[in-house]
Amino acid sequence: MYELTSTEHKAADSQRQNQSSVIVSQLREDIIRGIFLPGEKLLISSLKQRYGVGSSPIREALSQLITERLVVAESQRGFRASPISRDELTSIYEARSEVEASITAFAIERGDDAWEAGIVGAAYRLSKVDQTVPDGERVARWELCHRNLHEAIVLGCKSPQLLDVRLMLYTRAERYRQLWLKETVLDLHSLARSQIDHQRLIDIVLQRRKEEAVDLVRQHILMPVTVIYATLNQKQIL
Repeated sequence: MYELTSTEHKAADSQRQNQSSVIVSQLREDIIRGIFLPGEKLLISSLKQRYGVGSSPIREALSQLITERLVVAESQRGFRASPISRDELTSIYEARSEVEASITAFAIERGDDAWEAGIVGAAYRLSKVDQTVPDGERVARWELCHRNLHEAIVLGCKSPQLLDVRLMLYTRAERYRQLWLKETVLDLHSLARSQIDHQRLIDIVLQRRKEEAVDLVRQHILMPVTVIYATLNQKQIL
């Protein structure tokens, strides 16, 4: 009977880990984008068919996403996409607004010429997002450029620890933010207003007007909450 060599064992382990990582990413994306609705049952048999893998990678992915609070396990009843709530939405966005404001203050104090150039470049790319592309592609492009702009601003803080906290909260808000993005990016009036708001923020940050920037960042982060509330109620998710 043939036995795998040490090298073959390592290669097989690496392949399993890569496959598991891919499934985690795909399932995470599907939950965040609303393919699986909040509270929806996640059947392992259906997930196996959707992602074309066996039970083990699916269970590993579900376990990983439990730690990320995107999946909940029910005793003897399987798994569900985590529910969302008004309280969680408010809590996440309040925390984000305070953390983002604090990091922005540090960035204004510590940012150098390269930091300023990074903001200008990111702002230009956001302003050039093509409004003629299909809806789904437009939302994805705008979201990427939008995220890059805000990351360019906070990078000036030069604190990896604070940036880690910010990233954790950003990730926690992802499912809620997707609702706001669709309402904003696909509406030309809302998008034009968003561009004006971003330009105002950029001007204040680059002029190093720290107190104004901190207040504006708090308002900017909290601004989507009202839109998200309305969308969730309209879709009868809350």
